[in-house]
Amino acid sequence: MIPSARRKAATVLLTLFAFGYAGAQQPKPLKLIVPFSPGGTADVLPRVLAEKIRSDYPAGVFIENRVGAGGNIGAEAAFRAEPDGSTLLASPPGPIAINQHLYKKLAFDPARWVPVTVLATVPNVLAVSTRMPVQNLAEFIAYAKANPGKVTYASQGNGSTSHLTAAMFMQLTGTEMTHVPYKGTAPALVDLVGGQIDAFFDNLSSSAPFHQSGKLRILAVADEQRSRALPQVPTFAESRLPAMNAVTFFSVVAPPGTPASAVAAAHRSLARALALPDVRARFAEQGAEPRGWSPEQTGRFIQAESDRWDKVIKSANVTLE
Repeated sequence: MIPSARRKAATVLLTLFAFGYAGAQQPKPLKLIVPFSPGGTADVLPRVLAEKIRSDYPAGVFIENRVGAGGNIGAEAAFRAEPDGSTLLASPPGPIAINQHLYKKLAFDPARWVPVTVLATVPNVLAVSTRMPVQNLAEFIAYAKANPGKVTYASQGNGSTSHLTAAMFMQLTGTEMTHVPYKGTAPALVDLVGGQIDAFFDNLSSSAPFHQSGKLRILAVADEQRSRALPQVPTFAESRLPAMNAVTFFSVVAPPGTPASAVAAAHRSLARALALPDVRARFAEQGAEPRGWSPEQTGRFIQAESDRWDKVIKSANVTLE
């Protein structure tokens, strides 16, 4: 009887211990670090998803905006976070695939990011001022060639995707335009709409409302297919520039050393949310195409994008001033 009683007591103690341990080890909150300011597409998309994945993270899902240095400040914070799946970086391509080719020194190593998924892609577009005497891409190229150096183009800043897309365009078309860097999309669009700037290789989500209201003209979309948000606007490929392919992608990556199990869990949660009809509708409002790719496909895509922009940066001799 004594051994039996001991076994029962031990069983009770083990049960209580297991219960207490499980209760003490509730899942941590999920922190998604966005390395850019609130309000833009980079911030809106993760916030849409945060609402949908809370059931997978009982302790909560939080967005933290850590801005500065082209996304590098927020990226460093994510890179140095504990690699347990509780902190992820949700970002456009800069600190994930481009900045290592622009900055002489970074406080983190982009090659060591652990890919989770691509949330969405948004094509870049060529938007021009309504004061420009052009109605289509062919006329814009002809005008730029006839006026070398006189056409001005805006960017969100030196080394931004809009800057690099313009550099790619000039390489492919043999044109020469003058770069006017801004601090972000909003001020660049203000001057484009006002006619102080001639062109802007912006992402579709920012420029589309102004195109639809007639305040600027989008001449071409830098993607393989026309955008469902602007089906009437042709692609560059339709105008015989098939190599003019430039999308802004929004991906999620984890700190180095994050276990595969944590990565897989995060991917499952995000991919499930991305498949929801209301999420897809809200992404469409941003001109964003939902993706939800596997970690393996995401890794291959990021590497291909990094290689693509590295070539553009080197051939165009793009430097940060």
